[in-house]
Amino acid sequence: MIDAKLAAAREDMASLDGVLVAFSGGVDSSVVAAIAHDALGDEAVACTARSETLPAAELAEATRVADEIGIRHEIVAFSELDSEAFIENDDQRCYHCRTMRLGAMFEKAQELGISVVCDGTNASDPGEGHRPGLRAVSELDAYSPLLEHDITKPEVREIAAEYGLSVADKPSMACLSSRIPTGLEVTEERLSRIEKAEQLLRTWGFTQFRVRDHDDIARIEVGEDELETALDPEFARAAREHIGDLGFEHVTLDLQGYRTGSVSPDETPDALTTEQPTQ
Repeated sequence: MIDAKLAAAREDMASLDGVLVAFSGGVDSSVVAAIAHDALGDEAVACTARSETLPAAELAEATRVADEIGIRHEIVAFSELDSEAFIENDDQRCYHCRTMRLGAMFEKAQELGISVVCDGTNASDPGEGHRPGLRAVSELDAYSPLLEHDITKPEVREIAAEYGLSVADKPSMACLSSRIPTGLEVTEERLSRIEKAEQLLRTWGFTQFRVRDHDDIARIEVGEDELETALDPEFARAAREHIGDLGFEHVTLDLQGYRTGSVSPDETPDALTTEQPTQ
């Protein structure tokens, strides 16, 4: 079944004159880029949008993965912070962000003479709760080959493994603004300290994590299999010292562990009562 889906996606892609793939370097967009390059060769282009919400480490990773695939890689720059609607951080923040990000992709595609922009929406995405960004994909008429051919997230990872992509098992990585609770203004300062805090967690060996910015409180989430490590007193001291130095008054550990959307409108976690203070 999965081979038939992949073959159909590749055949559809091959019928196009060329495509620009909205490319983050995550597993979904990497699979789309691999299929596009497989089907169209040099007529396929991967494009990454650089902005304040994209960690520098993720931009470097996208560049590396594009090189691994062998696809031409373009980078465009824009700023979500130019949009008051985005800064206000209401329940449509992802819609505003995705509209701007994909808009930059369409502008680059037009510049390159490419009429089709692809994104990495897969068949599992529409059923995963509050996803206003999907509306932007529909409104801008981006082509989602994984969704079109009913390729689910587990199947995306299988295809990535078939292509030998190093990101086949890479955890999902949403933009930095997703760490800021709805209604709390998105600022460059907050985005910067979130990025620095998460870089520390990465350096300390964690693989699945988020640092949620509750104004003066940093709420750390780590994967269930890494929670024991995070409970170590040595980690608590390091987190208190180094993450606290980034401008947070309190550094806490969420005992529920990592979960997607824990500050989004459809989630109502008791954010500050399920944590263990690191002080």
